[in-house]
Amino acid sequence: MNLKLALIISALSLPPVAAFAADTGQLPCRTTAECNQQAAKAGTSTGTPSAGDIGTSETDQAEDQFYWLNKINKASVVMLTEEQIITPDMGKKIAGGVAHAIEQAGQPDGKRPKDVLQIERIISDAIGPDASLVHTGRSRQDMYATYRMAKLRTQLLDYSDALNTLRERIVATAAQNVDTIVPAYTNGVQAMPISYAHYLLAYEASFERDAQRIHELYKRLNRSAMGTAVLANSSWPLNRERLADLLGFDGVIENSLDSSQVSPSDISLEAVGIASSAAIRLGAVLGDIHTQYHQTRPWLLLDESSTYTSSAMPQKRNPGIIMRAREAASDVVGLGQTVVFRAHNVTTGMTDYKSSWAEIGFFPQAIKMIEGMNKVMDALKINPERSLEELEDDWTTSMELAETLQKEHKIPFRVGHSFASAIVTEARSHGFKPKDFPYPTAVELYAKVIAKYKLPDTILPIQEAEFRQVLSPAFMVKTRLGTGGPQPAEVERMLAQAQATLKADQDWMQATRKKLADADSRLDQVFNQLKNGS
Repeated sequence: MNLKLALIISALSLPPVAAFAADTGQLPCRTTAECNQQAAKAGTSTGTPSAGDIGTSETDQAEDQFYWLNKINKASVVMLTEEQIITPDMGKKIAGGVAHAIEQAGQPDGKRPKDVLQIERIISDAIGPDASLVHTGRSRQDMYATYRMAKLRTQLLDYSDALNTLRERIVATAAQNVDTIVPAYTNGVQAMPISYAHYLLAYEASFERDAQRIHELYKRLNRSAMGTAVLANSSWPLNRERLADLLGFDGVIENSLDSSQVSPSDISLEAVGIASSAAIRLGAVLGDIHTQYHQTRPWLLLDESSTYTSSAMPQKRNPGIIMRAREAASDVVGLGQTVVFRAHNVTTGMTDYKSSWAEIGFFPQAIKMIEGMNKVMDALKINPERSLEELEDDWTTSMELAETLQKEHKIPFRVGHSFASAIVTEARSHGFKPKDFPYPTAVELYAKVIAKYKLPDTILPIQEAEFRQVLSPAFMVKTRLGTGGPQPAEVERMLAQAQATLKADQDWMQATRKKLADADSRLDQVFNQLKNGS
């Protein structure tokens, strides 16, 4: 046997080198970055944003994973002491360690790690191994599930506030345009005259439904997973309801498997779906505005100071803020699908679906979308004279001829419809507009249609003055009847209702945030009492 072969055989016969799972609590780290690198290497980090990363608000950025895990530590040590799972003296000792972990993070050389065990290591370095008692009956699973739900709660509320700022602008613009008559379209073709207020209130109604969806979702979202350990609870008699209350939740997610393994998927999908749906509707509104820039004489434009000039073509005034808002809305729809795909076809208990919305910055992008739309609304300039001219240049009111003949003169609607259609065909072939269509020609066309349907009276029962009035866009809008129509009185009623509903939604937001702030105060109070031994 040669030497080389002998060495190979000898190496193969040696026992394998032992490999151990990384215990992040046993790996010393000197900085936040080093702590997070260690956690990321082992795959323990949830990947959700840290302070300084983009967020939905200053509060969202400040209340990062380190903040929330220590908040959970504060609630845990209070609950463990109250339930006599640990003694008051031990509770005081651990509370001091938790306070140390929080305070050191504010120092120049302080650390804000994301991982549960790394935070526990900071506490144990201060008070010894008793620090691990704070983890009684817990797991990363229920702690991270609680943090994710709290993070989603904050970002959803921030989005709701942003949505209300857009609704304020829509309602205010509607109030200024109750009598602004504009064309409405179906199938991309001018269909009927309405008021611009009527148009805006249609979209405000949809955003009001979004507010309702957020309120309903909040009842399901604001539930705590804390105290369920990995997924099946522990043998310790933890008071889950007390933990939920201390952390600002309205109750618990009862099924312990659901709490950390199932609800993160459907709750986040529901939240993402609300903003994704709004993005599609905002895209439609932006498209309606942007289409005006195709025209040589638009009636709906941005203030020129909110556009930019072409580098080559002197005549152009490019509506950049519309394009940026549309891009942002499209990004929201795309990111929403990413959340769906991350959740699709994943087995129970995996992490794929649990915080994808946070990792890709879904709600910061959704708020960016709303801010972009707000810029468009602030820059909007409406020309009522030009929008009325647009209507008077076409035959949008021709349906009113058929309705008047039926309502006032008992002519079957289909007969009246044929008459109106014949007028439109004749007018377009000769370039006539409603104001200058020859009344004698209308009389002739009516006689032909009556003869076609073999009805006895061939004389047009509408005199010329009434004929002109019926074809007036303003007259058609004012004479609409029924709930929800564009007639000014009904628009004013809907406007008042929209204003009242928006105020109620804003009050709900204020009350909800106060309730969370009160829970924070209660937690700080009982934690400080425990820490100080009072």
